[in-house]
Amino acid sequence: MSEPVTVVTIVKGRHEHLREQRRVLRAVAPRTPHVVVAMGDPAIDDVVGEDDLTTVVHVDVDPCGLPLARARNTGVSTALAAGAELVVLLDVDCVPGPDLVESYRRAARLAPGALLAGPVTYLPEGVEVPQDPRDLTALRAPHPARPDPRPGSLERAGNHDLFWSLSCAVSASTWVTLGGFHEGYVGYGAEDTDLGRVARSRGVELVWVGGADAFHQFHPVSHPPVEHLDDIVRNATTFHARWGDWPMEGWLVEFERRGLLLRSAGRITATADGQVSAGDGGSVHP
Repeated sequence: MSEPVTVVTIVKGRHEHLREQRRVLRAVAPRTPHVVVAMGDPAIDDVVGEDDLTTVVHVDVDPCGLPLARARNTGVSTALAAGAELVVLLDVDCVPGPDLVESYRRAARLAPGALLAGPVTYLPEGVEVPQDPRDLTALRAPHPARPDPRPGSLERAGNHDLFWSLSCAVSASTWVTLGGFHEGYVGYGAEDTDLGRVARSRGVELVWVGGADAFHQFHPVSHPPVEHLDDIVRNATTFHARWGDWPMEGWLVEFERRGLLLRSAGRITATADGQVSAGDGGSVHP
Protein backbone atom coordinates (compact mmCIF):
# COMPACT_ATOMS: atom_id res chain seq x y z
CA MET A 1 0.00 0.00 0.00
CA SER A 2 1.28 3.49 -0.85
CA GLU A 3 2.03 5.75 2.07
CA PRO A 4 -0.45 8.64 2.41
CA VAL A 5 0.85 11.86 0.82
CA THR A 6 -0.53 15.36 1.41
CA VAL A 7 0.43 18.56 -0.39
CA VAL A 8 0.71 21.74 1.69
CA THR A 9 0.54 25.24 0.23
CA ILE A 10 0.70 28.56 2.08
CA VAL A 11 -0.88 31.62 0.49
CA LYS A 12 -1.85 35.25 0.73
CA GLY A 13 -3.24 36.68 -2.48
CA ARG A 14 -2.04 34.90 -5.64
CA HIS A 15 -5.59 33.57 -6.09
CA GLU A 16 -5.25 32.80 -9.78
CA HIS A 17 -1.96 31.00 -9.20
CA LEU A 18 -3.61 28.93 -6.46
CA ARG A 19 -6.52 28.04 -8.76
CA GLU A 20 -4.10 26.92 -11.45
CA GLN A 21 -2.03 24.92 -8.97
CA ARG A 22 -5.13 23.13 -7.78
CA ARG A 23 -6.33 22.42 -11.31
CA VAL A 24 -3.03 20.79 -12.19
CA LEU A 25 -2.76 18.93 -8.88
CA ARG A 26 -6.18 17.38 -9.44
CA ALA A 27 -5.10 16.32 -12.93
CA VAL A 28 -1.77 14.74 -12.00
CA ALA A 29 -2.61 13.38 -8.51
CA PRO A 30 -6.40 13.34 -8.34
CA ARG A 31 -6.89 11.83 -4.88
CA THR A 32 -4.08 13.64 -3.10
CA PRO A 33 -5.22 15.67 -0.07
CA HIS A 34 -4.31 19.35 -0.07
CA VAL A 35 -3.84 21.60 2.95
CA VAL A 36 -4.03 25.30 2.10
CA VAL A 37 -2.86 27.71 4.80
CA ALA A 38 -4.25 31.22 4.32
CA MET A 39 -2.21 33.99 5.92
CA GLY A 40 -4.66 36.77 6.74
CA ASP A 41 -6.66 36.07 3.56
CA PRO A 42 -10.28 35.07 4.29
CA ALA A 43 -11.10 35.01 0.55
CA ILE A 44 -9.18 31.73 0.21
CA ASP A 45 -12.29 29.84 1.38
CA ASP A 46 -14.13 31.04 -1.72
CA VAL A 47 -11.13 30.37 -3.97
CA VAL A 48 -10.97 26.75 -2.83
CA GLY A 49 -14.74 26.23 -2.69
CA GLU A 50 -16.32 22.93 -1.71
CA ASP A 51 -13.71 20.19 -1.93
CA ASP A 52 -13.62 17.16 0.36
CA LEU A 53 -9.91 16.65 -0.38
CA THR A 54 -8.87 20.15 0.68
CA THR A 55 -8.51 21.61 4.17
CA VAL A 56 -8.19 25.38 4.53
CA VAL A 57 -6.47 26.63 7.68
CA HIS A 58 -6.27 30.31 8.61
CA VAL A 59 -3.39 31.97 10.46
CA ASP A 60 -3.11 35.62 11.44
CA VAL A 61 -0.54 37.91 9.86
CA ASP A 62 2.29 38.97 12.15
CA PRO A 63 2.69 42.74 12.64
CA CYS A 64 6.19 42.41 11.13
CA GLY A 65 5.04 40.58 8.01
CA LEU A 66 3.82 37.28 6.63
CA PRO A 67 4.41 34.37 9.04
CA LEU A 68 5.82 32.06 6.37
CA ALA A 69 7.59 29.71 8.78
CA ARG A 70 4.63 29.47 11.15
CA ALA A 71 2.21 28.93 8.25
CA ARG A 72 4.30 26.06 6.87
CA ASN A 73 4.53 24.48 10.30
CA THR A 74 0.77 24.80 10.70
CA GLY A 75 0.17 23.20 7.33
CA VAL A 76 2.48 20.26 7.97
CA SER A 77 1.04 19.70 11.45
CA THR A 78 -2.47 19.69 9.99
CA ALA A 79 -1.47 17.17 7.33
CA LEU A 80 0.26 14.86 9.80
CA ALA A 81 -2.66 15.02 12.23
CA ALA A 82 -4.93 13.84 9.41
CA GLY A 83 -2.73 10.80 8.76
CA ALA A 84 -0.18 11.91 6.16
CA GLU A 85 3.09 9.99 6.23
CA LEU A 86 4.77 12.14 3.59
CA VAL A 87 4.15 15.88 3.18
CA VAL A 88 4.98 17.79 0.01
CA LEU A 89 5.44 21.53 0.43
CA LEU A 90 4.61 23.34 -2.80
CA ASP A 91 4.86 27.12 -3.24
CA VAL A 92 1.59 28.74 -4.31
CA ASP A 93 3.24 30.00 -7.50
CA CYS A 94 4.19 26.44 -8.51
CA VAL A 95 2.21 23.80 -10.32
CA PRO A 96 3.25 20.16 -9.92
CA GLY A 97 4.76 18.34 -12.86
CA PRO A 98 3.10 15.09 -13.98
CA ASP A 99 5.35 12.91 -11.80
CA LEU A 100 6.03 15.19 -8.82
CA VAL A 101 3.96 13.37 -6.21
CA GLU A 102 4.96 9.88 -7.27
CA SER A 103 8.64 10.84 -7.58
CA TYR A 104 8.66 12.15 -4.02
CA ARG A 105 6.82 9.05 -2.81
CA ARG A 106 9.40 6.77 -4.45
CA ALA A 107 12.31 8.86 -3.13
CA ALA A 108 10.95 8.65 0.42
CA ARG A 109 11.18 4.86 0.17
CA LEU A 110 14.69 4.86 -1.31
CA ALA A 111 16.09 7.54 1.01
CA PRO A 112 14.20 7.18 4.29
CA GLY A 113 14.95 9.91 6.78
CA ALA A 114 16.08 12.41 4.13
CA LEU A 115 14.90 15.91 3.36
CA LEU A 116 13.78 15.79 -0.28
CA ALA A 117 13.82 18.59 -2.85
CA GLY A 118 12.97 18.76 -6.54
CA PRO A 119 13.92 20.84 -9.59
CA VAL A 120 11.91 23.99 -10.32
CA THR A 121 11.46 25.60 -13.72
CA TYR A 122 10.63 29.31 -13.74
CA LEU A 123 8.21 29.91 -16.61
CA PRO A 124 9.07 33.11 -18.49
CA GLU A 125 6.63 35.96 -18.96
CA GLY A 126 3.94 35.11 -21.48
CA VAL A 127 4.27 31.33 -21.07
CA GLU A 128 1.12 29.86 -19.56
CA VAL A 129 0.63 26.50 -17.88
CA PRO A 130 -0.66 24.10 -20.57
CA GLN A 131 -4.17 22.76 -20.29
CA ASP A 132 -2.74 19.25 -20.41
CA PRO A 133 -0.17 18.95 -17.59
CA ARG A 134 1.70 16.31 -19.57
CA ASP A 135 2.83 19.12 -21.85
CA LEU A 136 4.71 20.74 -18.97
CA THR A 137 7.71 18.48 -19.58
CA ALA A 138 8.39 20.28 -22.87
CA LEU A 139 8.86 23.51 -20.86
CA ARG A 140 11.53 22.13 -18.51
CA ALA A 141 14.40 24.52 -17.88
CA PRO A 142 15.29 23.92 -14.22
CA HIS A 143 16.94 26.65 -12.18
CA PRO A 144 20.66 26.31 -12.95
CA ALA A 145 21.79 26.93 -9.36
CA ARG A 146 20.15 23.71 -8.12
CA PRO A 147 20.80 20.04 -9.01
CA ASP A 148 18.75 18.46 -11.79
CA PRO A 149 18.96 14.65 -11.54
CA ARG A 150 17.54 12.67 -14.43
CA PRO A 151 13.98 11.38 -13.88
CA GLY A 152 13.89 8.36 -11.59
CA SER A 153 17.30 9.08 -10.05
CA LEU A 154 18.40 10.68 -6.79
CA GLU A 155 21.30 13.02 -6.11
CA ARG A 156 22.36 12.33 -2.56
CA ALA A 157 24.53 14.26 -0.07
CA GLY A 158 23.26 17.60 -1.34
CA ASN A 159 24.54 20.98 -0.21
CA HIS A 160 22.16 21.92 2.60
CA ASP A 161 22.56 25.63 1.89
CA LEU A 162 20.74 25.08 -1.44
CA PHE A 163 17.57 23.76 0.19
CA TRP A 164 14.38 25.55 -0.81
CA SER A 165 10.74 25.10 0.14
CA LEU A 166 9.40 25.96 -3.32
CA SER A 167 9.11 22.21 -3.80
CA CYS A 168 10.23 19.78 -1.11
CA ALA A 169 9.00 16.77 0.79
CA VAL A 170 9.52 15.33 4.25
CA SER A 171 8.31 12.22 6.05
CA ALA A 172 6.50 12.42 9.37
CA SER A 173 9.47 11.02 11.28
CA THR A 174 11.96 13.35 9.58
CA TRP A 175 9.75 16.32 10.38
CA VAL A 176 9.94 15.39 14.05
CA THR A 177 13.74 15.24 13.79
CA LEU A 178 13.90 18.67 12.16
CA GLY A 179 11.38 20.30 14.47
CA GLY A 180 9.90 22.37 11.65
CA PHE A 181 10.80 25.83 10.40
CA HIS A 182 12.13 28.25 13.00
CA GLU A 183 9.29 30.68 13.72
CA GLY A 184 11.65 33.49 14.65
CA TYR A 185 11.73 34.27 10.94
CA VAL A 186 8.85 36.54 9.91
CA GLY A 187 8.43 37.87 6.40
CA TYR A 188 10.66 37.21 3.43
CA GLY A 189 13.94 35.33 3.56
CA ALA A 190 16.25 32.91 5.40
CA GLU A 191 13.80 30.40 6.87
CA ASP A 192 14.60 27.88 4.13
CA THR A 193 18.34 28.24 4.59
CA ASP A 194 17.86 27.86 8.33
CA LEU A 195 15.96 24.58 7.93
CA GLY A 196 18.76 23.32 5.70
CA ARG A 197 21.29 24.15 8.41
CA VAL A 198 19.16 22.41 11.03
CA ALA A 199 19.00 19.34 8.78
CA ARG A 200 22.77 19.29 8.40
CA SER A 201 23.35 19.77 12.13
CA ARG A 202 21.01 16.86 12.94
CA GLY A 203 22.36 14.45 10.36
CA VAL A 204 19.42 14.69 7.95
CA GLU A 205 20.61 14.19 4.38
CA LEU A 206 19.41 16.52 1.60
CA VAL A 207 18.42 14.51 -1.47
CA TRP A 208 17.47 15.97 -4.87
CA VAL A 209 14.76 14.01 -6.62
CA GLY A 210 14.75 13.57 -10.37
CA GLY A 211 11.26 13.71 -11.84
CA ALA A 212 9.81 15.74 -8.96
CA ASP A 213 9.52 18.75 -11.24
CA ALA A 214 7.57 21.86 -10.32
CA PHE A 215 6.86 24.78 -12.63
CA HIS A 216 6.83 28.30 -11.21
CA GLN A 217 4.18 30.53 -12.77
CA PHE A 218 5.44 33.93 -13.84
CA HIS A 219 5.05 37.04 -11.74
CA PRO A 220 7.15 40.21 -11.76
CA VAL A 221 10.06 40.34 -9.31
CA SER A 222 12.69 42.90 -8.41
CA HIS A 223 16.43 42.22 -8.16
CA PRO A 224 17.38 42.67 -5.41
CA PRO A 225 14.00 42.55 -3.65
CA VAL A 226 14.14 46.06 -2.19
CA GLU A 227 10.49 45.87 -1.14
CA HIS A 228 11.51 43.13 1.33
CA LEU A 229 14.49 45.01 2.74
CA ASP A 230 13.11 45.22 6.29
CA ASP A 231 12.31 41.51 6.34
CA ILE A 232 15.66 40.51 4.87
CA VAL A 233 17.66 42.56 7.36
CA ARG A 234 15.63 41.29 10.32
CA ASN A 235 15.78 37.67 9.21
CA ALA A 236 19.45 37.83 8.24
CA THR A 237 20.16 39.10 11.75
CA THR A 238 18.20 36.21 13.26
CA PHE A 239 20.11 33.75 11.09
CA HIS A 240 23.47 35.26 12.06
CA ALA A 241 22.56 34.95 15.73
CA ARG A 242 21.79 31.26 15.25
CA TRP A 243 24.58 30.21 12.90
CA GLY A 244 27.35 32.83 12.99
CA ASP A 245 27.34 33.73 9.29
CA TRP A 246 25.12 35.67 6.92
CA PRO A 247 22.46 34.21 4.61
CA MET A 248 21.28 35.85 1.36
CA GLU A 249 24.83 37.13 0.83
CA GLY A 250 24.22 38.32 -2.73
CA TRP A 251 21.29 40.48 -1.71
CA LEU A 252 23.07 41.93 1.32
CA VAL A 253 26.06 42.85 -0.83
CA GLU A 254 23.81 44.55 -3.37
CA PHE A 255 21.87 46.44 -0.69
CA GLU A 256 25.19 47.59 0.73
CA ARG A 257 26.41 48.64 -2.71
CA ARG A 258 23.26 50.73 -3.13
CA GLY A 259 23.83 52.42 0.20
CA LEU A 260 20.78 50.93 1.89
CA LEU A 261 22.69 49.33 4.75
CA LEU A 262 26.10 49.09 6.38
CA ARG A 263 27.51 45.78 7.55
CA SER A 264 30.23 44.83 10.00
CA ALA A 265 31.30 41.40 11.24
CA GLY A 266 28.24 40.85 13.40
CA ARG A 267 25.94 43.78 12.75
CA ILE A 268 23.71 45.30 10.10
CA THR A 269 22.99 49.00 10.42
CA ALA A 270 20.51 50.85 8.24
CA THR A 271 21.37 54.00 6.39
CA ALA A 272 18.89 56.86 6.21
CA ASP A 273 17.92 55.65 2.74
CA GLY A 274 17.35 52.11 3.95
CA GLN A 275 15.17 53.04 6.92
CA VAL A 276 15.47 49.59 8.49
CA SER A 277 16.26 48.63 12.03
CA ALA A 278 19.76 47.79 13.20
CA GLY A 279 20.37 44.28 14.47
CA ASP A 280 23.10 42.49 16.35
CA GLY A 281 24.42 39.08 15.38
CA GLY A 282 25.78 36.67 17.89
CA SER A 283 26.79 33.02 18.09
CA VAL A 284 23.79 31.41 19.72
CA HIS A 285 23.34 28.01 18.09
CA PRO A 286 19.91 26.35 17.89
